[in-house]
Amino acid sequence: MCHIIITCRSLLWSVLSVLVSLAEISACLSPRWLSGSGGGTHSLILPSSSPLSVHRRTTLGLYNRCLMRHGTIEEELCGPYAASFWELASTFWQATTIFLGVGVLILTMVALLAPISLCRQSIFHKSIFNICGLLQAIAGLFLILGMLLYPAGWGSERVENICGRTSAPYQVGACSLGWPFYMAIAGIVGTFGCALLSTQAEQATSGDDVQDEIDKGNILICLL
Repeated sequence: MCHIIITCRSLLWSVLSVLVSLAEISACLSPRWLSGSGGGTHSLILPSSSPLSVHRRTTLGLYNRCLMRHGTIEEELCGPYAASFWELASTFWQATTIFLGVGVLILTMVALLAPISLCRQSIFHKSIFNICGLLQAIAGLFLILGMLLYPAGWGSERVENICGRTSAPYQVGACSLGWPFYMAIAGIVGTFGCALLSTQAEQATSGDDVQDEIDKGNILICLL
């Protein structure tokens, strides 16, 4: 018989595990890791009007980019800048993509297992919380490696075209870091937080209070 066990700590762990996974996926897919002028300001002469300045801004992700023009009409064009994995901005970004991809894949697996923990607390006679906590710690290490390698690719030609010649490994030059960079870091902190919280979730769902409710024949068990 499947007993649905919900405690504050197990529910918090499940929700945070899903949110952390979604945050890392959103960050990796975003084309706004770096933002720069990528061409600066251009002047256009329109009929029967004064010169109009058109501001151009380019954002760059791990494998995609966006070009935004602001004039009489705001235009934004986004898409991949590389036709294949081997055409990414630098070797460091290729490694970054691999490490982040592995980390995100593991977090996605944990996010899928999190709802199962409500009615099944063990897999192969091992606590599902302990297994998922270990997986989250491993995913966090992959994510850290990816984030450490990412700034090493700032010296590539593609980044220099957007951020200027002052850009170099670990020096962003004239560009600014976008929200995906900070979201990825927040996701790493959340990942290790979830790994620690998984231990508390395991204790909360295997305590004496839970066993007493099971002995009473309750199927839905909700405890603080």
